[in-house]
Amino acid sequence: MFKDKVLLITGGTGSFGNAVAKRFLTSDIREIRILSRDEKKQDDMRHEYQQKFPEHADKLKFYIGDVRDYKSIEYAFKGVDYVFHAAALKQVPSCEFYPIEAVKTNVLGSDNVIDACVKHGIKKAIFLSTDKAAYPINAMGMTKALMEKNVIARSRQLQKEDTVLCLTRYGNVMASRGSVIPLFVEQIANKQPITVTNPEMTRFMMTLDEAVELVLFAFEHGKQGDLFVQKAPAATIDTLAKAIVELKGDEDTRIVNIGTRHGEKLYEVLVTKEDMVKAEDLGDYYRIPADNRDLNYDRYISKGSARLDEVEEYNSHNTARLDVEGMKKLLKKLELFQ
Repeated sequence: MFKDKVLLITGGTGSFGNAVAKRFLTSDIREIRILSRDEKKQDDMRHEYQQKFPEHADKLKFYIGDVRDYKSIEYAFKGVDYVFHAAALKQVPSCEFYPIEAVKTNVLGSDNVIDACVKHGIKKAIFLSTDKAAYPINAMGMTKALMEKNVIARSRQLQKEDTVLCLTRYGNVMASRGSVIPLFVEQIANKQPITVTNPEMTRFMMTLDEAVELVLFAFEHGKQGDLFVQKAPAATIDTLAKAIVELKGDEDTRIVNIGTRHGEKLYEVLVTKEDMVKAEDLGDYYRIPADNRDLNYDRYISKGSARLDEVEEYNSHNTARLDVEGMKKLLKKLELFQ
């Protein structure tokens, strides 16, 4: 479906954008556009790809723009077939202290992307969300939850021939920029103790390659308003820390508990009970179709579902649990541990 097509990635210099770009660059895709606001990261990315993929690097085109400013991004969508929207403020503490900034990027920015997609007749756009949007307790999760709601609401207004809007919801993506695994490795390299906020916290564990597979699945199978979730194993932060110490540390490496940070959850939910009622199990994935009821209140009040008490949410406490050896095996798939 991507042969001779143009793909635009917002936030394309981040971990997700790089993973998607590397996956597509050597294929028969015609062009990959990287849209972001940081010229330094774009320049670094340009040089890296020129060195690693000299025969394909000219497929990459770089656009400076901020999703908060519609006029700065609109021209990048001309002639594009598919869009992957990864631009976001995603650091939990940062969003806690600057929630309006998170609203501007994660909610209003994603709406600008929808406007640009619809205006330029994009075939399909995939919007990246997070487990923190399910039962959100922090500003980052709340803004991502609103983004999800808005994508689904906007999808209801579109016709079959219009842009198809879909969502993918991820748990923890291992070794993504700003995440805990690179931090632990850096602490070991600097002969510092590993700092764990709460050893009993559980987190989903997914590699970037698996995350890209979910994007591809959504591009291929997604219908208007669909939300896709990939099943993944989980581990406690204590198990993760011990596995990294065994792979990278020595007998002097200590693990220190420092207490929970602003906005952190004990465990993460990928599919809420409310979503599980209508979720379709596709084997490795869940598909949650959009609720396409309109503002006919009879349907909400007198024609509800009684199944809510029969289902269980899908979270990092009740999914398959990794032990230290299983966690080490998964870590060895990462470039950081090879």
